[in-house]
Amino acid sequence: MNGEDFRPKNVAAVLVTASLPPFARVGGQIDVTVSAIGDSSSLLGGTLIMTPLNAADGQIYAVAQGTILAGGVSAEGAAASVVRGVPTSGVIPSGARVEREIDFDLSTLTQMRLALREPDFTTAARIETAINTEFNRAVAIMRDSGTVELNVAATQAVSTAHAIGRIENILVEPESKARVVVDQRSGTIVMGQEVRISRVAVSQGNLTLTVQEAPIAVQPNPFARGETVVVPRTIAGIEEEEGTGLAEIPEATTLSEVVAGLNALGVSPQDMIDILKTIKAAGALHAEFIVR
Repeated sequence: MNGEDFRPKNVAAVLVTASLPPFARVGGQIDVTVSAIGDSSSLLGGTLIMTPLNAADGQIYAVAQGTILAGGVSAEGAAASVVRGVPTSGVIPSGARVEREIDFDLSTLTQMRLALREPDFTTAARIETAINTEFNRAVAIMRDSGTVELNVAATQAVSTAHAIGRIENILVEPESKARVVVDQRSGTIVMGQEVRISRVAVSQGNLTLTVQEAPIAVQPNPFARGETVVVPRTIAGIEEEEGTGLAEIPEATTLSEVVAGLNALGVSPQDMIDILKTIKAAGALHAEFIVR
């Protein structure tokens, strides 16, 4: 029997992935994600046999094995089946043991860079000020909106790790951007507290186009010669809803005022998304508009 014909029902072909965290040491354990890549319908109750995990350089950095925890459920009968969740994907908590370390000596660093997850000049300047105030000397300098450079030697700490431990406990309030995020599929609208709107007038209404096919069968008289003919008949119409008319949205300086002004239009969430797009195009919505 060759490998192509060997397809037992209790064996699944899977893809095993894991993320090697920073400073992972030999013998440490990391989480593993297991996903079916064949025709297997479920990994519930499955066990992963010993699997080497290779990185992009071809080296084995961890070895995984253990019982798979799948979050979905499936049931199947003779004529119907039901699936909830994703039974073909699961995790093995601490299911891989690290076998190889990444060479990196933190203590030899004399310069470090803090990379902001969301680049912003105001936030970077606040980080620079907070760090220099904590050490009472020039330790940090802002290089750009997403980078703050640290002089490790200027911290006069025992080691680089001690300096990082002191820096990571400094509280800095990030500058939040004004954003409006909408999901067109579900009609969800989320606004940040920094959203502002200028005085603007809005008129909104809908057109409903109706096309209905009602064909008629025409038959010849009794005992007469002829054929039955289907005559097409189409009923078409356009219905215009009353809409909101021309409504004024006053200038709003707080999120509650923005919400109150938009709610005064009395439209559905889907219509509200179109209105927000138009207000943004008119330059009256002072926020970043993101459509997902």
